Amino acid sequence: MSDPQDLNIPPELQPKPDDVSYDLDQALSSVLGIRSQIPDDAFTARTLGTERGGNGVIISKDGLVLTIGYLITEAEQIWLVDDTGRATSAHVVAYDQETGLGLIQALGHLDRPHLEIGSSANLDVDEPVIVAGYGGRSHAIRAKVTAKREFAGYWEYVLDEGIFTTPAHPNWGGTAVIGPDGTLRGVGSLYVQQTRDGREQEDGNLVVPIDLLKPILDDMLRFGRVNRAARPWLGMLTTEIDNRLVVAAITDGTPANKANIQVGDIVLSVAGDPVTHLAQMFRRIWSLGDAGVSVPLTVLREGGMVEISVQSAARRDFLKSPSLH
Repeated sequence: MSDPQDLNIPPELQPKPDDVSYDLDQALSSVLGIRSQIPDDAFTARTLGTERGGNGVIISKDGLVLTIGYLITEAEQIWLVDDTGRATSAHVVAYDQETGLGLIQALGHLDRPHLEIGSSANLDVDEPVIVAGYGGRSHAIRAKVTAKREFAGYWEYVLDEGIFTTPAHPNWGGTAVIGPDGTLRGVGSLYVQQTRDGREQEDGNLVVPIDLLKPILDDMLRFGRVNRAARPWLGMLTTEIDNRLVVAAITDGTPANKANIQVGDIVLSVAGDPVTHLAQMFRRIWSLGDAGVSVPLTVLREGGMVEISVQSAARRDFLKSPSLH
């Protein structure tokens, strides 16, 4: 986990109390650091590591913390660190693979305020926001929304409308994105480079909209996951190259691995329907039914077309479940 002292956010990008109409320091004190420990035998240990760090934001008086799910997926131990360096142990409540959000419950009194949940739907392009990591003003950035649009991730993930902000926060995972009214509008997920209006690429962050939490929060608190049928998952990492969908990696033991999908395969169609971009491919796979459904793929391999049927699975079945306390 990055030490806040190691972050180099220029003073001119840091927020100042006069920039906002709410109590800036109080809002920023609701953002905590997260340190998580993952077992060596966890499914995600090889790709995400066994020691993860980032940020989270307190969203309730009883110490419920919202973060980005990859920081806590399969975690067996979690510590929350406030802006004074005080650490409090915590446990995973839930993480949701479809939205990418995760919840943590502090096991002690945090002695910090919570941030009220606002509306991401009411956040407009070019509107100012603060992207805040733990550690106060010097670890927060004055940013603006540059786009609200679809995002597809190679790990079988789609946001119908992700929020994009710039400039980029250097410790983006789980950052609190605070709107002009001082409410929480989203959670930082990724570092991205984007092009706007034909200009040069600019560094920014992808933010998961807070509105995605609202319909699933009760399920996450009650069941440790969202109470819905799992989507079909293949376990292949796919990237877009020159308008082609190229398999970049396969994880051992996954449905794609068992079906002999190979790195370098180019996915041409799903169930007979041509696919040319990631979101289209994932949505076509998900439209076939729930996890366990057979997914017919046509791939281009070494100049020839190959028909492959992949017996899908539920991604969550490969992960260690949170231990509810």
